[in-house]
Amino acid sequence: MASCIASVLRNSVVFLAVVAGAGQTTASAQISREELEKVVTAQRHLLADWAGLLKYGSDNSELKPPAPGENRVIFFGDDTFAKWPADQFFPGKPYLNRGVARQSTPQLLVRFRQDVIALKPKVVIIQGGMNDIAGFVGAGSEGTISENFLSMVELAKVNGIRVVLASIDPVSDAYKEQTHLRPQGKIIGMNGWLRDYAAKSGSVYLNLYATLADGRDFKKEFTSDGLLPNEAGYRAMTPVVEKAIAEALAKP
Repeated sequence: MASCIASVLRNSVVFLAVVAGAGQTTASAQISREELEKVVTAQRHLLADWAGLLKYGSDNSELKPPAPGENRVIFFGDDTFAKWPADQFFPGKPYLNRGVARQSTPQLLVRFRQDVIALKPKVVIIQGGMNDIAGFVGAGSEGTISENFLSMVELAKVNGIRVVLASIDPVSDAYKEQTHLRPQGKIIGMNGWLRDYAAKSGSVYLNLYATLADGRDFKKEFTSDGLLPNEAGYRAMTPVVEKAIAEALAKP
């Protein structure tokens, strides 16, 4: 079955590439062949490993337990964390990146035990929601997104892990259209819920949105596509993250 689906997807790429080359004016026809192939590759991975459990499975099995007194921190989320080279921005720190690109909160919840609880961190930074809003694995309402966050936070706390809840990044149309998939109002609304739930649950709210946004838009100097931070964006985020980690570690 999987091979049949893969064949259909390959044929779809060829067809859409031909359409694009024919000079059609629809939004789909303006997508490059390279972009289409990336989407198809992502869908193949999704079919084979929906929750992304294979991404860090081998790394996790080789990881030693935290040393006594080690303040291990897990960066757990979607594209923003997946593309962040934590070892470069936090040299010498016992921080582990467990971000997976294109994931939504249901997928994060499924791999939470493997990629967070089993690694015995002192702190987990949970970052997600932007792909739920974009509908990558179906329609994602504030209600369904919040339920997945609730479950992850409850799992963390029952296992003695302190929680930092990160805001969803801003988006802008400065480089390409981003707000049609991720309306800015929905991002702001979800961030309000995350802020309030962090306070209610005794978690720390990591307001990366305030660092990266100019009004409702992603600051142009901090992004190269209007969706994800660039190197300057990650550099601006680093001290804010360090402050949130310190605050979480100080909690009883």
